Amino acid sequence: MDIIKVAVLAVTGVLLALILKQTKPEYSVFLSMAVCILIFLYLLSRLQTVLGYVQQLEAFVNIDGVYLDTILKMLGITYVTQFASDICKDAGYSAISSQIELFARVSILFLSFPVLMALVETIGEVL
Repeated sequence: MDIIKVAVLAVTGVLLALILKQTKPEYSVFLSMAVCILIFLYLLSRLQTVLGYVQQLEAFVNIDGVYLDTILKMLGITYVTQFASDICKDAGYSAISSQIELFARVSILFLSFPVLMALVETIGEVL
């Protein structure tokens, strides 16, 4: 079970970071970042499987690939944003974290406009 591996890695990292925080607080932040990066890299390796399923779905259903690509880009933005934002918050830089989140919201809004325009055109054709 993958979740058990990730949970053990996370809890071990937190316990080590707590021990380091007493003697070398700056190293505990680096350890926390390293654990986050390891979990994120493991997640990326698992996402390849998901992309294969999305490609199968696209082949079965007559959906324009642009829409699925847009959705996957939006999901990617949210995952990367959450990852970067949490690391900034853990390091004590909440202002930078907020700016990352704001940039992600605007990026997703920018990506969604072509889909929104296609939806409005489709509704216009039906009416």
